[in-house]
Amino acid sequence: MRSTTPRAALRRAAAALAAAGLLAAGSLALSAPARAAGPAPGFGGPAETALYPYPASGGPQRASVAITVDNPSPDAERGRFEGEYTVTFDFGGIAGVADAVFGAKSGTESGSESATAAGTGGGADCEITGTTGVCHGTGLAPGTNPLPGLRVGAAAGSRDGDSGTIRVTGTADGAAFTPFTTRIVIGGPDLVMERAPLDQELEPGRTQPFPLAFANHGTRAADGVVLTLTYTRGIEFTERYENCVYREDDAGQGFPVRTTARCSVGGSYEVGAVYELAEPLLLRATRRAYRDTLVYRIDEAGPGTRGAVRVPGARSGQGGTGNVLTLKAAPAAPAAVRSGDLEPGDNQQEADFSTANSADFAAYGDTASGLPGSTVGADIGFRNEGPAWIGNLRSGEPVATVDFTVPEGASVSAWPATCRGVTADGRYREQQAGAPRYVCDTSMAVREDAGRALHFDLKIVQAVTGASGAVEVRGTGARDPLLPFDPDRSNNTAALVLNADDAGDPGATAGGSASGSSGSGGPTDGTSAPASSTPGGSGSTGTTGSPVRDSGTGGRLAATGTDAATPAGAAVAALLAGGVLRLAARRRLRP
Repeated sequence: MRSTTPRAALRRAAAALAAAGLLAAGSLALSAPARAAGPAPGFGGPAETALYPYPASGGPQRASVAITVDNPSPDAERGRFEGEYTVTFDFGGIAGVADAVFGAKSGTESGSESATAAGTGGGADCEITGTTGVCHGTGLAPGTNPLPGLRVGAAAGSRDGDSGTIRVTGTADGAAFTPFTTRIVIGGPDLVMERAPLDQELEPGRTQPFPLAFANHGTRAADGVVLTLTYTRGIEFTERYENCVYREDDAGQGFPVRTTARCSVGGSYEVGAVYELAEPLLLRATRRAYRDTLVYRIDEAGPGTRGAVRVPGARSGQGGTGNVLTLKAAPAAPAAVRSGDLEPGDNQQEADFSTANSADFAAYGDTASGLPGSTVGADIGFRNEGPAWIGNLRSGEPVATVDFTVPEGASVSAWPATCRGVTADGRYREQQAGAPRYVCDTSMAVREDAGRALHFDLKIVQAVTGASGAVEVRGTGARDPLLPFDPDRSNNTAALVLNADDAGDPGATAGGSASGSSGSGGPTDGTSAPASSTPGGSGSTGTTGSPVRDSGTGGRLAATGTDAATPAGAAVAALLAGGVLRLAARRRLRP
């Protein structure tokens, strides 16, 4: 058997790709990394970088050009390339236009064409000699690997409008990388967004004008602009304009959590002028608003737009059917937009809104019965009775935690993957199966008419009549368990009851309202109970002793947006191993 080294494997794979014509040169728009069609690495970076013209005094103001090496291997463990690689920069295309240095720390240092950066950024050593820069490095992890910082500034004698290109090539153990070319241009428009005067303390249903304005502090006019508005689920604009495309994004939550509108407006936007909307947009806090964010951005139109808001994973866009959104010149520049540069960071503003609203998270429990030695399934969780949606999109933190105490006489054998077993007092526990208590974090967003169903399999170790375990939906902090958006704590707890007495009221909430068999339990998002990891689901025998999948935040109702209600489940009776397992919980899902 012939042994294969990582270098030899990479060399043979790259040679095969070259023979198939798959290592052709290419460039990327925006900052998306170039990818080869096979395992050969490529490069990523901006398609274009605009520079300030060379100043009358002092050194040039430099801009960063972030070039990365992209190793497209999907295997995080075995996909790492451990050999040596060389990256070569050809600066001949920007001779007389711009000067480049590696690892520069100052934005206005003198424009030398050669510099050395050892071990900065991506673990490579780089040096420039004449119009060629060479970086030597070892080891490439799967994904994006940064190279030492490359900074460019206008060359002495260059003029506004001059441009050139930097070509980047590379090799690893003889295999060629997919090349990359980036364009450098002197001067350009600099669109600076003004911060809009918005009231950020709202009430549901309230509407306010959104008087957007921006200025051009660059060296050339902008040929058309794109206004991008991104706003979360609780706020909306009262009109959808004809020249805007609207896309919804679920951010992996299973239901739309934000909308992005990209509005194209033609025309020439001159240097030194200020522009505003011909008619202010109207921004409204909806009935479901609670904590929401609006991001608004302006960019020059065209494929070379730098830093424009992109919405990965967004649904296909739809055009508006209202009026045409238009802009007009303002009489004077507002003070808020008087500082100009060619960086895209000042193209964007954002506002966070707090709406006087609340959500009602109601816990629900379940009931089940079984003989000693049998395994029963139970579905617990909570539903959001609204009216507000709750989302932590900025932080990504869970919205709430479901805290489940296991009933006496039972041992958990399968549990949702989002749950972790802890000790009775909530401390870390290494052994997850059979824990006395489980805490289950939600996702970062919960819809106003949705909930989360959590399926557990429990082995009946000892038949204890009416054994009850608490189900509580609370804040994620054990020391501060309150839900700040939920003023009604009466329905935050419920019970999981095993082998209940027929005369009892299984699954009743601690606050007095019933769940489980009472018909008020179960998720309101239209989901059915999640499948157990054990054969047969509820009442099955035998377990895997591992996490099972929960139904998530959205479920079918959240995904479709329908208000259709699921019919109440009837009680199920089954004979298992000579014993009767009875699921007495009824789950009525309200629309």
